[in-house]
Amino acid sequence: MAEPSVLYRIVDAVRARLATVPADIEYAEVALKTPISRRRRSLRAALAVDGPSIIAECKKASPSAGLLRGDFDPVELALRYQTAGAAAISVVTEPDFFHGRVEWLTAVRLAVDLPILRKDFIIDERQLREAAAFGADAVLLIQRILPAGRLEDLVRAAAELGLESLVEIFTDEDPAPAVASGSEMIGVNARDLATFETRLDAVESMASRLPEDRITVAESGISGHDEVARLSRAGYDAFLVGEHLVRADDPELALRRLRGQDSDDSASE
Repeated sequence: MAEPSVLYRIVDAVRARLATVPADIEYAEVALKTPISRRRRSLRAALAVDGPSIIAECKKASPSAGLLRGDFDPVELALRYQTAGAAAISVVTEPDFFHGRVEWLTAVRLAVDLPILRKDFIIDERQLREAAAFGADAVLLIQRILPAGRLEDLVRAAAELGLESLVEIFTDEDPAPAVASGSEMIGVNARDLATFETRLDAVESMASRLPEDRITVAESGISGHDEVARLSRAGYDAFLVGEHLVRADDPELALRRLRGQDSDDSASE
């Protein structure tokens, strides 16, 4: 995710886009035209299986790294992730800073049998209705940009639409609002928003502060099976991995190595 100044610039851009969207928009026309089953696939169930689960991400660009893959194709990536054993697919849809498109949710949903997580900067119910209409099964909600009461409101609104919520916190935050939100899944982002570095040790330390009845997801900075194993021992159930996989010459092989299916963990991808 982004450093503080960029984070709030992104949120400002989201607000500007929402200012052009009617407050009562229902996306019914989109839903009717979208040839997908309305049956949701459970992200929580996919992550609750024994052994570490990988949420593999389709992300075209980031504010810090720019374009991540010259031949970026979210459907091709998702298919390769599914073949390599991903538990779920994350699709980054933010357009201005990450070059995402909400239509990718539908395209990926039609291509794979895995739960689809919409990863964006969600601050409004209209974005939830949009996610549901375009085929997402779950949404990312970022504690940092949502007051506690608002976070709870969006978790509840998502559930009413049949969407599960993964609430993301950073390692310098109190996890209490995420826990109180009612979400069954809590993600911990390793990104230090002051230095933009990733600190897996801080993610590891946060594990003891999270309740055992929640699915816990380690996010950012993961690039090897040793790190997955280490964080699994700390108590994490799942791992959201983006840039490492998107940048890899062979994303399928890179994902297999993360899952411990290839011993050559140090080879460059």
